[in-house]
Amino acid sequence: MSGKIVLINRAPVLALWAAVVAEQLGYEHETALTVGKCVAGLNAQSKGKMLGIFGPPKGPREGSPAEKTGLGEDFWIDICSRGVPVRHTEDGIRAVTKDKPIDPAKVETYLKSKLGDDLEAVAQAMKDLASSLDRDSLQSRSYALYERFRPEIPSGKKGWGAKGALDLDFVRSLA
Repeated sequence: MSGKIVLINRAPVLALWAAVVAEQLGYEHETALTVGKCVAGLNAQSKGKMLGIFGPPKGPREGSPAEKTGLGEDFWIDICSRGVPVRHTEDGIRAVTKDKPIDPAKVETYLKSKLGDDLEAVAQAMKDLASSLDRDSLQSRSYALYERFRPEIPSGKKGWGAKGALDLDFVRSLA
């Protein structure tokens, strides 16, 4: 796979990287997929707010009863410098969004739809990088590593959803 470049936007790259990191840190594959998707979603929300794409959250009207707080989480885990809300389910630990556990099968479908035939090559390059680090280094450096290899896109609103080049040789070189 020498010289492999994949044109992709950042969200699926971060989702896959966070999943690879979570799995390398010992979480089951299905759990890791949900955590990865949640990390990417939390990142997108933060960036969208910063760019003014998303407004402030809508709160209850004055005088109305307070809405449920929290995300339905049992506990939080830290992956790629993000606190991820997770819950114990019948199928294992799952990240939650909007009070619902994320379905790992839908994350797989999402990653396949975005990365297509390149999914295995991208995942392997990321696994090679993640496995080259000890647990503490991976935990503390995972987001900084993502910032180094993530696809370059234009800044600001112009870059929202744009595709950039993900260089798999560069990802491997970080190992």
